[in-house]
Amino acid sequence: MKRESLAIIFACFALALTAQDVIKVNYKGAQPTISDFVSALVSATDNDEEDCCVDEAFNFFADTWNNYHSDFPPQEGETLTIDEKNGYVRLEYSVTYETLEHVLIIEMCYWNEADGKHKLIAKNVVSLTNGKFDAGQFDGITFYRYDNAKKTMTLCDDHRGLEAAYDVEDVMHTFALPRTGKDITVTYWHDSGKKERTLKWNGHRFGF
Repeated sequence: MKRESLAIIFACFALALTAQDVIKVNYKGAQPTISDFVSALVSATDNDEEDCCVDEAFNFFADTWNNYHSDFPPQEGETLTIDEKNGYVRLEYSVTYETLEHVLIIEMCYWNEADGKHKLIAKNVVSLTNGKFDAGQFDGITFYRYDNAKKTMTLCDDHRGLEAAYDVEDVMHTFALPRTGKDITVTYWHDSGKKERTLKWNGHRFGF
């Protein structure tokens, strides 16, 4: 797959998942799991055949997700991690073209908010080439807010304090969601190397 085509798929995937207004979350048991949130986003993705970009994005993620639940082995270059206990899902897709290795990371997790009535869900997208950040148009974090009573999630316009990361250093940066713990790691990509800082969650927002 050529680099340009891969970049289009990566960007469109992020765009497709942010297109929904109100998303119903179906689940069994006392409360939804991370898989329930992921499945809700996959189901809500607009699979409009007239929009080939959306189709590519939906098929890329949904096929992997559905194959896993159908006990099919992952395709070449795909690694899907589902950690229900820690509320974390990560899809990593790697493809090599000539001397360039492109890696797409899509991860999701959630936090219980301090009000006890909502959960904050994050979807994070990171594109790398040969181990270095190779910014796609829609790389970054998208937040959704889940209402416990309504059992719905909606796109959250509040950046929840992430803007603090933009003001620290004037270089490209990426985020990494926590598989354990509650804090987000910010990586700043300097020419001389990378530097990491931690955004801490206080039940409402993130901050240094």
